[in-house]
Amino acid sequence: MLTVSELFIYPIKSAGGKAVDSARLTATGFEHDRRWMLIDDNNRFISQRENPWLALLEAGVTNHGIEVKHKHSAASFTVVFNELKQQQIEVAIWDDVCPAQLVSDKANAWFSEILDMRCRLVYMPETTKRKVDPHYAFNSETTSFSDGFPLLMLGQSSLDDLNKRLTESLPVNRFRPNIMFTGGEPFEEDQLEHFVINGIDCFAVKPCARCTITTTNQQTSERSKEPLATLATYRKNNNNIYFGQNLLYKGYGTINVGDNIEVIRKRAASFLDEIV
Repeated sequence: MLTVSELFIYPIKSAGGKAVDSARLTATGFEHDRRWMLIDDNNRFISQRENPWLALLEAGVTNHGIEVKHKHSAASFTVVFNELKQQQIEVAIWDDVCPAQLVSDKANAWFSEILDMRCRLVYMPETTKRKVDPHYAFNSETTSFSDGFPLLMLGQSSLDDLNKRLTESLPVNRFRPNIMFTGGEPFEEDQLEHFVINGIDCFAVKPCARCTITTTNQQTSERSKEPLATLATYRKNNNNIYFGQNLLYKGYGTINVGDNIEVIRKRAASFLDEIV
């Protein structure tokens, strides 16, 4: 039996997130997940890839907004819901360009100071429709400021298998999944094609290609070669290293820790044979 074991929401793209007991699915993923993003002077997204110290910011959802705390100081800031400027600008996430709403001068000043770099905070309004890559989408699905898909799932068995190969075990926060599950064999998620969680039809559509964020210690922002060096020995294909599955879904609802995962259909071939 496969069971949802952990759920995570990352309100600000590339900043630390928080574990939650339940999460409501919207058209773009979990509610509040990556609806905010930091941008540079060129209106391009800022991430841990180039700025690993973003890992030191932890963002969680409260009744009033997004509470951001610095892990090594008492500094904190609350991004109040609906506290937004009227001005919208075009922002870039990878090859996508989409409208976003500036949050506030106060937010810009706080993030610029705490990160020691010029940046601005933007929000994705409901009117923005950022489409998932049509090569993988089946119903013009949308996503927020994620890298490309609304949900990422990883099996605990897969993480356990990796950690057995490492000298020092790594926590799940290196991989930033939305959904963790227990049960099944290592890389069970590679074989899943269609499954149901709490009445919601979910589809694993593309293995997740991993980047240098996985090598960033989320408590210190320091980098090392692992886990990419080890993953490359058995999870590499077409010059990419894969770990976890990107999901799409039909219907909305709430996913809870403890929900059963009902497998409807598995793939006949290994993900290594299907990646394009």
